[in-house]
Amino acid sequence: MDTPQKKKISDPKEALAKAEHYCAYQERAQQEVRDKLYDWGLWPDAVEATISELISAGFLNEERFAKAYAVGKFRQKGWGKIKIKQGLKFKRVPDVLIKKALTLIDADAYIDMLTNILAKKAKTTAEKDAFKRSYKLQQYAMGRGYESDIIADVLKASEL
Repeated sequence: MDTPQKKKISDPKEALAKAEHYCAYQERAQQEVRDKLYDWGLWPDAVEATISELISAGFLNEERFAKAYAVGKFRQKGWGKIKIKQGLKFKRVPDVLIKKALTLIDADAYIDMLTNILAKKAKTTAEKDAFKRSYKLQQYAMGRGYESDIIADVLKASEL
């Protein structure tokens, strides 16, 4: 069975138009766009020129991406700051922009989200032993990217 070959793009203008559409669809990190351009078969000098044009035209903005990513993952998926930070690092966003993006998450909303996540999980946890139950809830919240000290505070305050 032959797999169909992806069409390679050799014209930088065609690649720019396609990349503009790719960036207009949703916010993208520079590395995502760079990888996509390489997948399309562009040469390194053409890739960097295209990235520069996308930035100057406003299609690509790392800070805007980092903020949208952080707020979106928190609101939509209920991720904690640790997991959001890891996701941004994976997309090679600079640390300065990661810190800026994480400051957009409201502290009260963060605690409320964690409380809701733990309350939901507590309903589905069948563990009777209070210590084991608390441990399971803490591990679950840590897996979602929340800090252990904040998890402990919420568990003490809510008595789940």
